[in-house]
Parts: sequence; structure tokens; C-alpha cells
Amino acid sequence: MKILFYSCCLLFFLSCKKEKPQKQKALFLVGDWVRINDKKGSTTYEKWDANLKGIGYTLTEKDTTFKEILSIINLKDSLYLKVEGVNEKPTLFKFTHVTDTSFICENKQNDFPKKINYFLKNNQLNAIVSADDFKIEFVFNKKGM
Repeated sequence: MKILFYSCCLLFFLSCKKEKPQKQKALFLVGDWVRINDKKGSTTYEKWDANLKGIGYTLTEKDTTFKEILSIINLKDSLYLKVEGVNEKPTLFKFTHVTDTSFICENKQNDFPKKINYFLKNNQLNAIVSADDFKIEFVFNKKGM
């Protein structure tokens, strides 16, 4: 009888366990991307690996004028986009919406951006970074396509 009781308790506990955030939904980012709507004379790249670690950088002529280290992490049962190399300390953007081909993450305390939206559209990776009434739109093609 005790075995049945403990088995039922275990099954109940497992069924009530909180689901971990679905990091794999962001796998649409994986690949080498080149921005097609950049300023004249600059080229911006993003590279994401299967572990959802990435790098974004901009070249002007042959000089690196911008660089950030990106990763998608689970922290305290929530999903975050972690951005390093821009501010003195890493900046975390909490996922507020996620599908198989898009996500939105936010950090209302950050000056800019406060909101980041990544999504696939017409086989292109799009990113919109915004705060209040200002936004920057990025459109990337996959390298080799």
C-alpha cells in the first residue's frame, strides 16, 4: 500500500513540476547572417551556433566599429537574451513572447534598447531594437543564399 501511495505522490509531483523555458524554439537564429539594410560603407554580421551563442559585429572598411557577444540562457526558470560587450556589465533581456520563428525580449530598465524582436520573414532574419518612440530595423540574409 505504501508503494502505491508513494508512486501516486511521485506522479503528482512530476505532473506539477514547472516546465523549463523552451530554448530550442530560438534555433531559427542558427547560421551566419549578413545585414542587407546597412549604412553605406558598413557591413553588419551575426553568427549564431547550435548552442544559441552568437556574435554580432559591424565592419566599416576593414575596422570593427561594433561588437557584441550574444547568448540565450535559462535563468531562474526564465529565458533571457544576454548581451555582453556593449555595456560595462552584461545586459539581460527577458523573453516575453516566443514562437518557433520569433521572440520578443525586454528590459525596461535599459536605456536602449528596451525591447528586442527577432523574427523570420521571407527566409530573412529580422531584428527590431526599440525604446519608446525610436527603433532600428535590421534585415539579414543567410550567408551563401
